[in-house]
Amino acid sequence: MDFDFQPELSGAHLTLRPLRADDFEPLFAAASDRLLWALHPDPERYEREVFERNFFRPALPESGGTGALVVIDKATNTLVGSSRYYEWEPAHPSVAIGYTFLARSHWGGAFNRELKGLMLHHAFRYASRVWFHVGIDNLRSRRAMEKIGGQLSHVEPRDQSGRQVDNAYYFIDRDAPGIFA
Repeated sequence: MDFDFQPELSGAHLTLRPLRADDFEPLFAAASDRLLWALHPDPERYEREVFERNFFRPALPESGGTGALVVIDKATNTLVGSSRYYEWEPAHPSVAIGYTFLARSHWGGAFNRELKGLMLHHAFRYASRVWFHVGIDNLRSRRAMEKIGGQLSHVEPRDQSGRQVDNAYYFIDRDAPGIFA
């Protein structure tokens, strides 16, 4: 079965839909906060040119990306972040979720849990394991992974905008106990 990289998903507080080229301005507005990227391996992503080159353009299907999803706050109908599926491995079957960010206004609380829950529920229709790659020094994201039940597997370098960055590899299995199973 082919993986659906760009579903439309909806929860109590968030809607996820495929990224479109005309989403640049509202998505950049959510991403233009310097503090959002402080622990990220690409800490200049708050800059317009860096965000467009290293995040936005590669995510578009017309640029060869699998496509990303935008995260919309249902209460305000505002784009507040993005995430995407990538590295679908039908032989295993597994997929990765990453390139995720939420505006700081949506940190904490239920937003990240709902976002990951929606994406995991969709992924587990196809895969038995979901991978997450988190920059080794991004302690905030690593704690968030552990809060939703991510299990640390190993550390390995990955390409990050043309350079190798050590990443912590977390996974969640479909049959894992908890709210995402």
